[in-house]
Amino acid sequence: MELLDETITRIEPQDKDTRARAHRRLESLVMPYWALGRLLDLAEDLAGMTRSLHPSVAKKTIFTMAADHGVAAEGVSKYPQEVTPQMVAAFVSGAAGINALARQAGASVRVVDMGVAADLSRLFAAGKILSRRVGPGTKNIAKGPAMTRDEAVCAVENGIEIALEAADDVDVFGTGDMGIANTTPSSAIVSVFSGRPAADVTGRGTGIDDEQLIHKVSVIEQSLRVNRPNPKDGLDVLAKVGGFEIGGIAGLILGAARLKKPVVIDGFISTAGALIADALCPRAKEYMIAAHRSVEQGHRAALELLGKQPLLDLDLRLGEGTGAALAMNFVEAAVRVLTEVATFDEAAVSKAR
Repeated sequence: MELLDETITRIEPQDKDTRARAHRRLESLVMPYWALGRLLDLAEDLAGMTRSLHPSVAKKTIFTMAADHGVAAEGVSKYPQEVTPQMVAAFVSGAAGINALARQAGASVRVVDMGVAADLSRLFAAGKILSRRVGPGTKNIAKGPAMTRDEAVCAVENGIEIALEAADDVDVFGTGDMGIANTTPSSAIVSVFSGRPAADVTGRGTGIDDEQLIHKVSVIEQSLRVNRPNPKDGLDVLAKVGGFEIGGIAGLILGAARLKKPVVIDGFISTAGALIADALCPRAKEYMIAAHRSVEQGHRAALELLGKQPLLDLDLRLGEGTGAALAMNFVEAAVRVLTEVATFDEAAVSKAR
């Protein structure tokens, strides 16, 4: 707990003075007042996060956290668990959706084994992935806790360590995930924190049919009855119904906030991780940028809990960090506006009467 406690203590709010200076500049740009809307809101946020009117955003990295879930045994996914290590291999080869979109955004992709139920030591030894394994997948949440509390702490602290180790090489962090059946623990987490019934925050994940969706909801309801997670204790929620990659994402967010750097939150699973981070340290929200709104119905509820309005709404549901990669284009655009567009005085343009 030492690293987690220290990190929480060192997370500070955005800098109000820098935000105010950025706001004054943005409202004086050579355009009608706030004519670029939420792009200017984002620019102001970035200034507050980084304490700079010239935020550094050139070095962008998406950390795709991978882990397996015991609840897959309940038949809540359309795909078998073997897909998790297969997709890790696809990420490493550069052939997946996240790779294409990250290349377009000028971002790097780092794959992290948080607890895949397969031997990935060869990829780790070759320097292809990071290994922050907590265990070979979680337990089945329909029958008991996903992990111990110590394992929950370990998952979060591993995510923090990744952020701190990357501090000199990353200006903008992005979150991503891979893990068959991980929309099930994510829906459970959202249900716990929102107080909404599981049916209201559970979607089709990998594309399950109506009968499978009814079953998935019943599995989540059972997991909540069996485990009774405490919504006032983020570690308890993670341990009872979470996942190793969800904990790693929460830690990465906390680490980025400690470093005073923006972290772009991908979709549903990443936002479940963001809810854990928020429960552990509400100040961390000030460094989160919501990339997009997923078609997963629980994602809307999760974003509302965080008070975040996503940058994009494109009916995405892939995960991996794909939405974060797309949104990084807007992060860079916001900085360009803040730093490259002239004010009325600088351009010698008459102001509105």
